[in-house]
Amino acid sequence: MNAVMISGGKQYRVSPGQTIKLEKLPYEVGDTVTFSQILLVSREGEIQLGSPLLQGVTVTAEVIDQSRHPKVHIIKMRRRKHYMRRQGHRQSYTEVKITQIG
Repeated sequence: MNAVMISGGKQYRVSPGQTIKLEKLPYEVGDTVTFSQILLVSREGEIQLGSPLLQGVTVTAEVIDQSRHPKVHIIKMRRRKHYMRRQGHRQSYTEVKITQIG
């Protein structure tokens, strides 16, 4: 069983037991999250497709971790102009484990 869901403006293909990293969600570790924006569900070769969303279908997940990705270094430089700027960024994420599609 697979589903395509929307979270944080992005689409994710998920299946039960899978762990994925999503944009930061306002939940604590151990909480249960229900996603209701489902685009597609496939079961044993049967496909349900929404236009644009399916009604009455949800994906349930458990929050495993709230953390941050590794640092991304940004460097701006103009050669021979004595100009150089350094900046870093760490994006926050929420790691969830898909428990049920239905």
